[in-house]
Amino acid sequence: MAGPMGRMMAGGGPDQRSMDFKNSGKRLLARFGPEQFTIYALLFCVVASVTLSVIGPKILGRATDLVFAGVIGKQMPAGTTKDQVLAGMRERGQGTVADMLKSTDFTPGKGIDFDQVGHVLLFALCTYLAAGLLMAVATRLVNRSVNRTMYRLREDVQGKLSRLPLSYFDKRQRGEVLSRATNDIDNIGQTLQQSMGQLINSVLTIIGVLAVMFWVSWLLALVALVTVPLSFLVATRIGKRSQPHFVQQWRSTGKLNAHVEEMYTGHTLVKVFGRQDESAQQFAEQNDALYEAGFKAQFNSGVMQPLMMFVSNLNYVLVAVVGGLRVASGALSIGDVQAFIQYSRQFSMPLTQVASMANLVQSGVASAERIFELLDAEEQGADPVQGERPAELRGRVALEHVSFRYDPDKPLIEDLSLTVDPGHTVAIVGPTGAGKTTLVNLLMRFYEVSGGRITLDGVDITRMSRDELRAGIGMVLQDTWLFGGSIAENIAYGSAREVTRGEIEEAARAAHADRFIRTLPDGYDTVIDDEGTGVSAGEKQLITIARAFLSDPTILVLDEATSSVDTRTEVLIQKAMAKLADGRTSFVIAHRLSTIRDADTILVMENGSIVEQGAHTELLAADGAYARLYKAQFAQAVAEVD
Repeated sequence: MAGPMGRMMAGGGPDQRSMDFKNSGKRLLARFGPEQFTIYALLFCVVASVTLSVIGPKILGRATDLVFAGVIGKQMPAGTTKDQVLAGMRERGQGTVADMLKSTDFTPGKGIDFDQVGHVLLFALCTYLAAGLLMAVATRLVNRSVNRTMYRLREDVQGKLSRLPLSYFDKRQRGEVLSRATNDIDNIGQTLQQSMGQLINSVLTIIGVLAVMFWVSWLLALVALVTVPLSFLVATRIGKRSQPHFVQQWRSTGKLNAHVEEMYTGHTLVKVFGRQDESAQQFAEQNDALYEAGFKAQFNSGVMQPLMMFVSNLNYVLVAVVGGLRVASGALSIGDVQAFIQYSRQFSMPLTQVASMANLVQSGVASAERIFELLDAEEQGADPVQGERPAELRGRVALEHVSFRYDPDKPLIEDLSLTVDPGHTVAIVGPTGAGKTTLVNLLMRFYEVSGGRITLDGVDITRMSRDELRAGIGMVLQDTWLFGGSIAENIAYGSAREVTRGEIEEAARAAHADRFIRTLPDGYDTVIDDEGTGVSAGEKQLITIARAFLSDPTILVLDEATSSVDTRTEVLIQKAMAKLADGRTSFVIAHRLSTIRDADTILVMENGSIVEQGAHTELLAADGAYARLYKAQFAQAVAEVD
């Protein structure tokens, strides 16, 4: 879609490539490595349960033979033997019936032995009960291993997000990243919960049933296997058709989440600029794309189960026909055929179950690929094992021939050198895109320099750990960030150590936030959400400034920190900043030049280079770039007054 909203919502990124089902599936299974003992116990329970389940039909077939033998024996004259009865039938021209009864173990004149039948049925009941209990234990073990694996996967994703460079998040929509860390992990967990134990059970059942089928009758076993190639063909063909749709389904889910997150976060601006209809239209388009992908994925994979049921019924018919012929020839007893028909069902059902779970498995592996793609993303450079640190942190910062570019083909900062003495305040001014914030990002090591180096008290910052470097730097950004909690907790966030209420209030007074905080219903204990509902934009800024005061940094970075406060409060903050900056190195990025008159050094940046530097009066006297900026703002202020 054209227009600013269309550009904002444009998708992209590495998730455009096709899915590698095999390798992603292997990597997902490898995540269960730490659960090997649980997996072994799981396999033991499943094997035992399947073994008992496979024995069950044979036991029931024995009961059927006992009942049939009793019915036949009751009809035969007592005092004769089985062989005599069969011989008499053949003499009377009943050879076919005699052949059929040849495999039946009856006693002429003796009816059904209900005691023996009862014992057999009781044994069958105990067998199936034990199989069910073992499967329940196996299910519990599946849940345990899956939940532990998902716990570790979430930890890995969280750790990975903390190690990714800022550039990773700059190039992706926040909702898309959140979708991977939430929806995709949840989908993997649900897929494994529903399919892992069942797949193991189905595969072992197929193997066990097939072995018993060959033991009972190799001919009927071969008949049952006739439909297996057809089942395999159906599963693979439909799987290949539905697999890309599952990838697209979760890709569309991420895009839709990104759109909803952006529109909800900026709902005020959406309404101000009358973009509700356009936002709703984009939502409808993303929702339609998700519907189409989800429908195609579910429809294609859903076709598999009825087709597999058809193949299963075809198998059932073939076994019943051939089995009936074998009974008629006397090669098998009725009980054996009954057991074999049950085995045929047991053999076909796992194949159908595996096919019906194909959509779950494909959906889960599609999500797993998105997670692995995140885990494989290039991380920021590792900190040195033995990080260096200055002997005394005084705040002397030196940039030596620093070069940097976001895009390899577009230079931004070239051969920039600067030295800031401890306790000095450096103001950085210039037009938008000049590289002011980039300079601070390089100092904080949010980005790494392309050339040259930056030193802190003589130590190259790349030789320091990031935590060590940032521990001595306090930062206040133009965009405020608060989390859900009390105001006191938000201010205390600036200190890594435990702080007292008195220290929190002292920091708030220094930032001129104490007065408005005490007017709130619960004062410092007033709970706010992450949007800062209940406090104004300027008050949120004061809270973040109080947070910086509490951190007691050696170096202070203010990136348009007073842009959201009124003029009177700005003057008070400037005085407090002057007090806070005493003995500390300060970097102040400002557009309003009236706020930086007292800076020790003012740097004027254009196109990534320092074109002027000096004190306020010196730069005005030079009548250069700074003077032009200052006069332009002064003229604008006069025009606004007029």
